[in-house]
Amino acid sequence: MTEKQLTQLGWIATVTSCLMYISYIPQISNNLNGQPGNFLQPLVAAINCTLWVTYGLKKEKKDWPLAMANAPGIIFGLITFITAIR
Repeated sequence: MTEKQLTQLGWIATVTSCLMYISYIPQISNNLNGQPGNFLQPLVAAINCTLWVTYGLKKEKKDWPLAMANAPGIIFGLITFITAIR
């Protein structure tokens, strides 16, 4: 695979990863409407994403697709966790 193809693959993976975390919105809505879901998976996802974002940004050559793919997981994971336990 060429460097250009790897870059394109990285950004496609970034978009699909963001969509995966945005899919927490229905669970957040259910949580807020009195039908709470499991809190553990989104909490672990938020922790995992925090580690990956930190890793991607701390590398000498920042790995932007990796960091950007996991950033929504921190936000949506924490919102889902908080709304599930309240």
